[in-house]
Amino acid sequence: MLPTAPILHAFGFEGATLSRVESGLIHRTFRVDTLGGPSFALQAVNPIFAPEVHEDIEAVTRHLEQKGLLTPVLHRTKSGGLYHREGEEIWRALSWIPGKSYDRVQHPAMAGEAAGMLGRFHRTLSDLRHSFRARRLGVHDTPRHLAALEEAVATHVGHRLRKDVAPLALEIMTEAAPLPDLSAIPERIVHGDPKISNVLFSASGDRAVALVDLDTIAPMKLPLELGDALRSWGNPAGEDAPEVRFDVDIFRAALAGYAAEGPTLSAAEIGAIVPTTRLIMLELSARFLADALHERYFGWNASRFGSRGEHNLVRAKAQLGLAKDFDRHQQELEAAVRAAFEP
Repeated sequence: MLPTAPILHAFGFEGATLSRVESGLIHRTFRVDTLGGPSFALQAVNPIFAPEVHEDIEAVTRHLEQKGLLTPVLHRTKSGGLYHREGEEIWRALSWIPGKSYDRVQHPAMAGEAAGMLGRFHRTLSDLRHSFRARRLGVHDTPRHLAALEEAVATHVGHRLRKDVAPLALEIMTEAAPLPDLSAIPERIVHGDPKISNVLFSASGDRAVALVDLDTIAPMKLPLELGDALRSWGNPAGEDAPEVRFDVDIFRAALAGYAAEGPTLSAAEIGAIVPTTRLIMLELSARFLADALHERYFGWNASRFGSRGEHNLVRAKAQLGLAKDFDRHQQELEAAVRAAFEP
C-alpha cells in the first residue's frame, strides 16, 4: 500500500515520485524522488520500535554529520516533528544515500571495508553524550536466552519438533558454559545490528560509505557488537544454509580493517573478541531453537520451509554448527586478533 496523501503532505512530498524498496524485513520503505530536489527514504516504522527511537537517531546522526561521517539524517515534517503519526502508524523520512547493499560478505576485502566503516562509526561516536530513550535491553543477555530455551523445552512437551530441539538445547547449554566474563568492560555507543546488509557500499561495491538502519543504536559492550558482526560476516553460506563453515580469512580481514579505523580498544575488549564471537553464535542458536517451539519468525520463508518452526530449527542448527567450526580454528583466530591489535 502506497503512503496516503496526508502522509506525503506531512513531509512536503506532494508531487514526488514514489517507488517501493523491496530490501529489508523490518520497515515498509519507499524511495521518494522530489521534483528537482533531493531524494528520501520514507518508512512506515515497525511498531517494535517506540517513537522515542527517533530522538536517539536524531542525536546520533547529527553528531556523525557534524564530524563529517556520511549518514542518513531525519527529514523533519512541515510542523518540525521527527516523525508523523497517521492512525496507528508512525512514518518517518530520511535522507537518501545512493549505494549498494549486500546480503552476504562476498570476499575478505569486503569484510575489511565494512569493518573499517564500523570502526569509524564507533570512533566518531566515542565523544557523544546522549541519554538514550529507546534502548533494547537484554538483547545479548545470554543467561536469559538460555533460560528461555530451557523453559520452552519444558513447556512445549507435545510440540512436533520437541524431539529434535531437546537434544540440541542440551548441547547448547553445555557448549555455552562457562560464559565469558564481560563485567569489567564498559559500554560504548554501537550500531546494534551490524549485519552486512546494514553497510552501504559505493556503486562499484569496493568502498563502504555509510551505516544504515539506525533504530538499534545504543550503548553496549563493544565485544558484543564485534562478535555479532564477525559471526555474521564470517558465515558466507548464510543463516538458512544446512551446511556452514567459518571463514578465517574474512575474520582476519575484518579485524585488520577495524583496527586501522576504529577506536583504541582495551586489553579486556581485545581479549574478549574471540570468546564473544563464539558466544553470539550459541546465543542465537538458543534463541532460534526457542522460537522453533514458539512458532515465531517474522522473516519466515514459506517457499522453502513448511513452518516458522522448521525455518528456525534450520537456523539454530546452522549457528551451532558455525560455533563448532569456529572452535576448530581457535589458534588461527587468536593469532589474527594479536596481529590486528597488538603493537
